[in-house]
Amino acid sequence: MQISSRVFVVTGGGNGIGREVVLGLLGAGGRVAAVDVRAESLAETATLAGAGDRLSTHVVDLTDRAAVTALPAAVVERHGQVDGLLNVAGIIQQFVPFADLEYAEIERVLSVNLWGVLHTTKAFLPLLQDRPAAAIVNVSSMGGLAPVPGQTIYGASKAAVKLFTEGLYAELLGTSVAVTTVFPGGVGTGIADNSGAAIPGMDESSDLAANLTTPQDAAAQIVRGLEKGAYRVVIGRDARGLDLFSRIAPRRATETIAKKMAELLR
Repeated sequence: MQISSRVFVVTGGGNGIGREVVLGLLGAGGRVAAVDVRAESLAETATLAGAGDRLSTHVVDLTDRAAVTALPAAVVERHGQVDGLLNVAGIIQQFVPFADLEYAEIERVLSVNLWGVLHTTKAFLPLLQDRPAAAIVNVSSMGGLAPVPGQTIYGASKAAVKLFTEGLYAELLGTSVAVTTVFPGGVGTGIADNSGAAIPGMDESSDLAANLTTPQDAAAQIVRGLEKGAYRVVIGRDARGLDLFSRIAPRRATETIAKKMAELLR
């Protein structure tokens, strides 16, 4: 779809991939309503963007259904319409087995990663269906393609986003609303810090860090997928490899990942 002069809502717009998606859409001539739970992060995005009234910022907790339900009216008041919704916000869990997770953390991950997407999609879908061309882009994860021990609940939340988005695609076939699922692999963002979690073996000098996709590159691929109305966007060599491996030999893929993660979970 065309980006110039169109209005896009981007969750997670205060940092990481979400911030870069906001900047990418503005750079292509779009208008953006950036949503995040952190006011200071949104202020930084606005400073970097320098986009004037083409950018509005909205401090919203995506787990708060009432707050999300009120968001479309606020966006329309600022921009007059809504043409696209990009759900980028997400958090990971502590790198521990499911048995060691507290219920509070399980509920928090599911509330942000799954319910946040459900809330925004439910709230904005009526507006999108009224547009001559519109789009929904939901970010799942490489972890939604195959299980990663130590991220079982995170993976479950992202697998749910995958199937929800694919179901939405099927329901909206033949309408004006294009639906895209995004599967990023490892991306160099602050998701661990923002989630209150740590990634084992991850530091600036590690091989793992050196092979991460940059947030800018990930965002550029998401924006291109939006423009093309892509069914799927798989980001990074790691995600593309796991996507293929998990379909050809799902059990072997699971066992291979488990062996690689065993040392990190000790």
